[in-house]
Amino acid sequence: MSQNILITGSSSGFGLLSAQTLLEKGHTVIATMRDPESRNKEFSNQLKAKGAHIISIDVTDDSSVEKGVKDALAAVGHIDVLVNNAGVGVSGLQESFTIDDWKNLFDINVFGVQRMNRAILPHMRERKSGLLIHVSSLLGRFVLPFFGPYNASKYALEAMADNYRVELSAFGIESVLVEPGGFGTDFTARILKPADAMRSQSYGELANGPEQQIAAFEKNYAGENAPNPQMVADAIFSVIEEQPGKRPFRTVVDGLGMGDPIKQYNEAADKMTNGIYNAFGMADMLKIQK
Repeated sequence: MSQNILITGSSSGFGLLSAQTLLEKGHTVIATMRDPESRNKEFSNQLKAKGAHIISIDVTDDSSVEKGVKDALAAVGHIDVLVNNAGVGVSGLQESFTIDDWKNLFDINVFGVQRMNRAILPHMRERKSGLLIHVSSLLGRFVLPFFGPYNASKYALEAMADNYRVELSAFGIESVLVEPGGFGTDFTARILKPADAMRSQSYGELANGPEQQIAAFEKNYAGENAPNPQMVADAIFSVIEEQPGKRPFRTVVDGLGMGDPIKQYNEAADKMTNGIYNAFGMADMLKIQK
């Protein structure tokens, strides 16, 4: 059955692939992005030609989010699914990122998600149905060096999505996570670097670690055995197609060998959560109420 799906960050990477995939599968897609008539006009025109509704949304701006969601509702009547995909990465020694660097990153990866959820949830709660998909990362489950603020933002997103899961279940709304590993998108081309570069110099040879790490990742992503980012778009489609109440809370998508340990970690976390909620008589909050 066709659903109305709003996707943030649709001009590149997983967002663009997901919008194209969902359009091909017969869904109605509201593809949102910054500057669809200028900087991202090429991508907005591509999606528009395939039938997408193009809406301008900057997830760091309250008024842009509120207006964008209103415009989307005016265009399609209701929204069944919100895919919180917009995000940005970092590369650098954690100490070298200033407080303003952290604020800028969290404004997109965390506060931007909260803005979108707050704008759309009154509509979903009124309809007593809906699906929030939060595009997280395997780095929201374990850390790698030189991604410090990004790791923290994805850990925060994981907690946000988990809390929404239990607080929204009584309204028939699901909150789930998709956790991609490393894929060859334009992610590394758009990463934020620390403003206090001088601080990194006191780390000696380790100061070269971030650049060396990115170079190694890009080499892996460009190889003939590199994982295809379409895997993530397909996973998002599969989650949407799954029967309400049967959707997994976390979906791992990986092609570099990190996925299986994270799946085991997630299974252990689910078992722990179920045990605690059962002990406190709150187990019903882990299941959506139809």
